[in-house]
Amino acid sequence: MANAIITLTTDYGTNDHLVGTLKGVILKINPDVTIVDVTHNVTAFDLLDGALAIGSAYSYFPPKTIHVVVVDPGVGTERRPLLVSAQNQYFIAPDNGVLSVIYEREKDSLIVRHANVEHYYLQPVSKTFHGRDIFAPVASWLSKGWQTPSMGDEISDYKKFSIPRPKESDGAMKGAVMRTDAFGNLITNFRAEDLPESALNGGAIKLQVGTHQVTRLVDTFARGNNGEPIAYVGSSGYLEIAVNKANAARTLSLGRGTPVILTKSRD
Repeated sequence: MANAIITLTTDYGTNDHLVGTLKGVILKINPDVTIVDVTHNVTAFDLLDGALAIGSAYSYFPPKTIHVVVVDPGVGTERRPLLVSAQNQYFIAPDNGVLSVIYEREKDSLIVRHANVEHYYLQPVSKTFHGRDIFAPVASWLSKGWQTPSMGDEISDYKKFSIPRPKESDGAMKGAVMRTDAFGNLITNFRAEDLPESALNGGAIKLQVGTHQVTRLVDTFARGNNGEPIAYVGSSGYLEIAVNKANAARTLSLGRGTPVILTKSRD
């Protein structure tokens, strides 16, 4: 049997010692596990950014992968630690909605447990570092025994939020930039099914992103001219705005929350 895989998605940023500590805890309990960093660049305290990050990655991992997601502005409060089973994968995270993409996509296979069996925690538990003392050890003990029922009771009142969707208004669809990736590409909440058929077939598109007009939908970055903002459907399935060989967020002075208005052709 192949070694278990544990992935890490956090908002720890450049705090390498925090990430290293999580890995040390995991390996001390199960030295045979393989640890994969999904990202540690989730925007600090940003639950939507964390939800989108794990939502874009988990389905590419093998069955029985354990995903640890630590975006936890409520650390040390009454919020619960969770162990979630979905589509033959596992997710360990705080009960604050950071797994909302998983809940939305995998509702037919979802089992959510309150991971409250302290036998699996490091002791004493710090009020400010549950990544080290709860999430990492629970993940590692899970990788050794796969005994989810012993790790907590099932619950149904877990916290979740809806991923924002564009809304029809005055003959247009109004959405927003949800996040900016490491290259400065602006990820909107439009999906391919929101776009006019003519645009998807190589036609023009009429997008206003903040104060900028975007008139071309292309299939990849290199189709853009120097300095030209372009739109494309990215690998995560969302419409993105980019500038070829440049950082669109900086070049256009735009970021999360920027309004995006799509005007559909009347032809």
